[in-house]
Amino acid sequence: MAQLNPVLKGAGLLLTATILWGGMFPVAKDALFVVDAYYLNLLRYGVTVAAFLVVLLLVEGRGALRFEGRFAAACVFGAIGFAGFSLFAFVGLSHTQAAHGAIIMAMQPMIGALVRWLWQGHRPPRITLVCIGAAFLGVFLVVTRGQFGNLDSGGGWGDLLIVIGAVSWVIYTFAASRFPGWSPLRYTALTCLTGEVAIILVTLAMTASGLSEAPSLESLAPVGPQLVYLVVFASIVAVLAWNAGMRALDPLSGMLFINVVPITAFAIGIYQGQHFVGAELLGASLVIAALFTNNLALKFLSRR
Repeated sequence: MAQLNPVLKGAGLLLTATILWGGMFPVAKDALFVVDAYYLNLLRYGVTVAAFLVVLLLVEGRGALRFEGRFAAACVFGAIGFAGFSLFAFVGLSHTQAAHGAIIMAMQPMIGALVRWLWQGHRPPRITLVCIGAAFLGVFLVVTRGQFGNLDSGGGWGDLLIVIGAVSWVIYTFAASRFPGWSPLRYTALTCLTGEVAIILVTLAMTASGLSEAPSLESLAPVGPQLVYLVVFASIVAVLAWNAGMRALDPLSGMLFINVVPITAFAIGIYQGQHFVGAELLGASLVIAALFTNNLALKFLSRR
């Protein structure tokens, strides 16, 4: 029983994180009707980074706030991770459905296997390659809704931007190995800081070019609950819960919970009255099945 409690605690934390992330897409979609992706992320990570830095200071002390010669690298990967992921994903989300964004983001373990192969030369097992092919077929069905012509629509381009955002986050995740001696909390907090600076610069450039417009305080009032959810729950609570849950479980078991993200998003979409065609549901099921199968296969291979 003593061994079971940490497992249940870890599972509960990971379930909390993935449900919150699954709800992030429908909530963000609502907010994007009022405030564009640039200012939405500027506000979101402005509060988030402040919270992370406070937690880092309390947990690890002042010394952890120093970059120790890694400022340039933190700027590059903070920009790729936080600015690249959030801006590509949210700009794309403004042109497509929330459930599509969630199913693409759930592909990150598969994308990660390909990035690791290209970046570090680690060829995935054959079963993983088969599952990657099945998962991408599933995403293709979701994105096109079974109609090739949908690739030329705004929704198709929106989905492509979300894919780029997912790749950006995978690269950022792998880059953590370039910061030996930094805890996950320190890496997250300091790169979130540099990523927020990148978001500010991009937002200023887009505003100067007329492609973005700063929202007024009055316009933000109707989406106040959405902003609270995105900042407090989807960013701070979910990230801390995910990190704590992954420490309690082994990584392969923990990654199983990523399947909850698209399930939550599709469930919310159905609750809101959205109609998903058969190709979308089939594609989503194919992605989830591929992720689940690959995870179990890797666990079996690791035990052997």
